[in-house]
Amino acid sequence: MSTAYIGIGSNLGNREENCEKAVSLLRDNGVKVTKRSSMIETGPWGVTSQPKFINMAVEIETGLKPEKLLGLLKKIEAEIGRRPAERWGPREVDLDILLYDGLVIKAPEMEIPHPNMAEREFVLKPLSEIAPEIIHPALKKSISELLSQYHRSS
Repeated sequence: MSTAYIGIGSNLGNREENCEKAVSLLRDNGVKVTKRSSMIETGPWGVTSQPKFINMAVEIETGLKPEKLLGLLKKIEAEIGRRPAERWGPREVDLDILLYDGLVIKAPEMEIPHPNMAEREFVLKPLSEIAPEIIHPALKKSISELLSQYHRSS
């Protein structure tokens, strides 16, 4: 079994319910959710003229390889109502693989660790709640260190 961390966000519809449904659908698809953060409300990133987000993170245990896990996340997004739209635009739900074991993968269809996660408080804050000492495999710093650096630079 592998340990991965998934970022969950929503800014359309019932945001909290969309996040909860994503967690339930992970479980329904055989993924063990071992930890979950609280939900936080954050401003949008990238395209700022849209509703605020609810964000959270979960720690999971899975037998799925990263590519298969990504496929499951896309299936769950579609089931909750996400449709292809503008990049960083409003969405019912967004599920991202933040970290997967200690892997670093850079492929056209997937990057792990999630790119730019160190510059995104909406990723670092919930992730630091459930995995403060986990080391970012590319930056070689803990999530709590990255969150501390984010606060010093913002």
